Amino acid sequence: MTSHAETKIDCSKVYVKQSTFSNEETGMFDGAFAAVEIKEGDLVEKGLMRRLPEGFDGNTCPFIFTWSTERPNKTWGMGSGCAPYYNTCKEGTANTKMVRFFDEDRFEIYATRDIKVDEELLHTYISLKWRTCFQELNDIVHKDDESEHKADA
Repeated sequence: MTSHAETKIDCSKVYVKQSTFSNEETGMFDGAFAAVEIKEGDLVEKGLMRRLPEGFDGNTCPFIFTWSTERPNKTWGMGSGCAPYYNTCKEGTANTKMVRFFDEDRFEIYATRDIKVDEELLHTYISLKWRTCFQELNDIVHKDDESEHKADA
């Protein structure tokens, strides 16, 4: 099935199921997966972002997006399609990258390398290191960093 040429949202290459990272220790949660083979540089998904009301505190809610480059961030958004289900990983290891068009309230997600069918899709959250709701997640993602630093010393 192909998308309509004028669609603003297309996640036809992606599906959502239980994440490969979920377990009894982390809890059960969903992830986004490749429905087809995707080549490096290809568009994986595109969508829209709806800004949340002024005063909303995204530091307390992990299910919404940081929607500006301003720090501290005061603009938060709710993403369309499968984008809210992409889990995160350490910078430089993600198989996708989200390109944000803040002024147009839209995004595009591209493959950073070839992706196989049924592979979980990951991108590094731009707010992973500073959002309070991601503190525990950031510690998990970067837990090997501390041992690497000790080994380098």
